[in-house]
Amino acid sequence: MRCSQCDHDDTKVIESRDVTGGEAIRRRRCCTKCQYRFTTYERVERPHLVVIKNNGTRELFNRDKLLSGLYSACEKTTITSMQLEQLVSDIEKQLQECGDAEVSSSKIGDLVMQELSNLNEVAYVRFASVYRRFKDIEGFERELSQIKTMKTGKAKT
Repeated sequence: MRCSQCDHDDTKVIESRDVTGGEAIRRRRCCTKCQYRFTTYERVERPHLVVIKNNGTRELFNRDKLLSGLYSACEKTTITSMQLEQLVSDIEKQLQECGDAEVSSSKIGDLVMQELSNLNEVAYVRFASVYRRFKDIEGFERELSQIKTMKTGKAKT
């Protein structure tokens, strides 16, 4: 691994730690020449997932794009960056485990909605308002009604 400060090609690993439930390894490194310390992440490279969008176009799955959308939905909530990273990792893992090389954007949206409903109701409603593209207040009210039903159903069990 090259030093990101002086470009020397010899660094030593000071510390390694599993992150995102063993899906990646965080390594603290130190350059043997300039002593600069930096962090690297190693992640298992899996086959690329192709997302089939609603209009029929295809594009590579982009976890950063999904994360960006979630950050917008979760703005000013109690959800932490680590929780969002974990959520995206969980969704990506579920998609990989399906074994399909292509997945519809609606399937990804449904997985996000399912995960967000368990995490934070406000973030769920914000995401739903963009994902479901409510055309009127009735659609929004139906979604809120569904949340209430899910919540009372969980309280009874």
